[in-house]
Amino acid sequence: MGETRHTKVLIIGSGPAGYTAAVYSARAMLEPILVQGLQPGGQLTITTEVENWPGDTHVQGPDLMVRMEEHARAMGAEIISDYISALDLSKRPFTATADSGTTYTADAVILATGAQAKWLGLPSEETFKGFGVSACATCDGFFYRGKEVVLIGGVNTAVEEALFLTNFATKVTLIHRRDTLRAEKIMQDRLFKHPKIEMLWNHEVTEVLGDTAPRGVTAVRARNVQTGETRDVPCAGFFVAIGHAPASELVKDQLELHNGGYVKVEAGTTRTSIPGVFAAGDLTDHVYRQAITSAGMGCMAALDAERFLAGH
Repeated sequence: MGETRHTKVLIIGSGPAGYTAAVYSARAMLEPILVQGLQPGGQLTITTEVENWPGDTHVQGPDLMVRMEEHARAMGAEIISDYISALDLSKRPFTATADSGTTYTADAVILATGAQAKWLGLPSEETFKGFGVSACATCDGFFYRGKEVVLIGGVNTAVEEALFLTNFATKVTLIHRRDTLRAEKIMQDRLFKHPKIEMLWNHEVTEVLGDTAPRGVTAVRARNVQTGETRDVPCAGFFVAIGHAPASELVKDQLELHNGGYVKVEAGTTRTSIPGVFAAGDLTDHVYRQAITSAGMGCMAALDAERFLAGH
């Protein structure tokens, strides 16, 4: 049996929302414990260039998250490399169970578990995950130096990743099921002007093709959504950039959710449907989904938690 530890504030998640909540709650002398989760630093650790973080005209995503973690530690937050696998919000103190066997009890909980990449759900996609199929161009683009790749998606993330892949690949084919993209206009302009990028409009990927010995992708099968005709697009790598889903599994049967699984918070606050439980960042945000808004919500969550604890 692992040990049991109590804290006034337990922060679950370690992106901009989690680390900012740790900074503010530590400064409020709440002695918070932050459990980082499977991806310390969150999505920014797989983002290379960040150009919209105030105060930094240009910063590497992983570097920014290292600085945030150091800041939280310097303020007095305890940061633990572990994963919360179960959370009981039915009674106080709230109880969280970690993979390490440690049990945490807390007077208040701040959820900052973020969001995760969505997949197409194809059996062949699952077969080649890690062997040519990826949801992170910035993680795996290097492996396709001098090769052709395919990427599917239509939002900002897809365009950013397609442009990033041109640093390595000889050709990037971007597949989209519509005839227009939903990405920002400035991003689209960069995309359409790039000589290495080719668009395949009105198509969807129905199958990932490849070899089994050694395992690797050789092409994707794309179907025209208007005519039904299929074609095989040769590639060594296939990248999925169709958005993200909130990581709300811990609380899906305990807190009120909306918009496909995002934790619902009271307007203008980070208060959830259970008093003493607060949520911040991409876990709650289906509109903005920016590092700066996540950090702002982390600040709000810490202040909300401080006020809650002061009243109890």
